[in-house]
Amino acid sequence: MKLPDVLLFASDAEVAALAGAASLVLAIGCLLMERRRVKRAAIDRVGWVPWTGLFLMFAVVGGGLIALGLPAWIRG
Repeated sequence: MKLPDVLLFASDAEVAALAGAASLVLAIGCLLMERRRVKRAAIDRVGWVPWTGLFLMFAVVGGGLIALGLPAWIRG
């Protein structure tokens, strides 16, 4: 069974919970990249990506989607 076949029959709550989980995975990635940026060897090479802002955005969106989708998904 392929992933699009599974998502074809998924409810809106399942899709919201899965999108929330994906957003939280991206938030963890942003958190790790911010740690890497802070612990850099060359102090002059700061970088240009706002990892903290991206982390906060993905974490809030992911948490909100999971909070909205998970109760309906559990109820069935």
